[in-house]
Amino acid sequence: MEDVELVPEKEKIEDGKEGCPSFHCDLYDAEIVHKIAQVLLPGLAAACVDNTTGGIFRSPASVAVDLRKEMIDYLTQRSESFVAESIILEDGPNTEVSDHPYDIIADFVDDFASSKRNFFSRVSGWLLSEKREDNVDDFAQEMEINGFWLMDRRELVAQTLVKNVDFKNTFHCDKKFNTAEELARHVVNCNFRSMNCRNEGCNAIFCASHLENHDSICPFKIIPCEQKCSDNIMRREMDRHCITVCPMKLVNCPFYAVGCQSTIARHMIQKHCSDDLQLHLVCALKNIHKGASEEDLKQRVDQIVQSSSGQLDATRDARSLTLRVRDLDSKLGPLEANTANKSSEEGTEDPNHITYKPIEAEADADAGNKDIEESYEDGNVGDGKPTNTTNKVGKESTETSNLTSHASEEAQTQVLI
Repeated sequence: MEDVELVPEKEKIEDGKEGCPSFHCDLYDAEIVHKIAQVLLPGLAAACVDNTTGGIFRSPASVAVDLRKEMIDYLTQRSESFVAESIILEDGPNTEVSDHPYDIIADFVDDFASSKRNFFSRVSGWLLSEKREDNVDDFAQEMEINGFWLMDRRELVAQTLVKNVDFKNTFHCDKKFNTAEELARHVVNCNFRSMNCRNEGCNAIFCASHLENHDSICPFKIIPCEQKCSDNIMRREMDRHCITVCPMKLVNCPFYAVGCQSTIARHMIQKHCSDDLQLHLVCALKNIHKGASEEDLKQRVDQIVQSSSGQLDATRDARSLTLRVRDLDSKLGPLEANTANKSSEEGTEDPNHITYKPIEAEADADAGNKDIEESYEDGNVGDGKPTNTTNKVGKESTETSNLTSHASEEAQTQVLI
């Protein structure tokens, strides 16, 4: 078993002074170290620009080397005294200090850049802030392109800074071993060892303790479809898959326009159209026969299905279904319904059936009946002769004749009186 113990920074320094043999693991959270290293170059660029603003004989590039050395020394000293400073600040009133290494080092970098501002940069800082930001960004890019301060060297500085400020040992390993062999065995399994993502296309580098977290968010990881289809999709392509080609995407029924409100998976559309054909036919007939009961329409559906000879099975949208149903319905004649009570009130010959007439035919019949009533009021039927209204009522001549005969009988009764 490994002989491991956690020791504070002070004890490690004392061990070094006394010459005691000790082997420490120097592994770090690679993600945090890299993030801090990225802050160093813009911070140096800001210090160089502010230090030479208004200068005629000096440029940011001319002071970059000297300021880089000053910056490293400043950050090292501040980080080494950070633990003592944080203890003092904790006793102060209403003081909140972040213990995250990135926040701590970023504040140190800002403080160093502010300390290098000259008189002109302090005045122009609030007058020409946008121009200053542009100059800082341009100089930082210039240093990056020319390789002035390479990333790997900045990461070495960042490792030291993290080690100094991470007094909780959250972002670096501080385990101590008696022999080099023990240290070697530990490094292989250390939670802070660097790892590369194994997902094809991902170049992320992280420590072993973050493997599970990265795996849960890696955009290049192949995972099963979120909508439970049989496909395995790259995580970053999942949204597009689910809203475009996924067979499990929920869609409206193709006959939504005629009244079917079902929401079904895309791959189930054909089965739904086949299973719910009767329902779709009823919906289509409702738009043709206004006011007809659903029970009457179901009887009509049976007639249409029998006369369709399988033609309706090929319909895949509301428009084609409506056209075919309308054509088949017109060949079957008027729709009749079994509503005895309503038929007796209307005075039809067959009290067990109602014929649904087209709106135009009903309007003509009402007009003919109105003309007959007006002729009685004017006294034109007093001679006892039946009034001829065939031309007025068109196709409803039979009903008009019956009404005329009834009017003649009333006229003859009046003459006898």
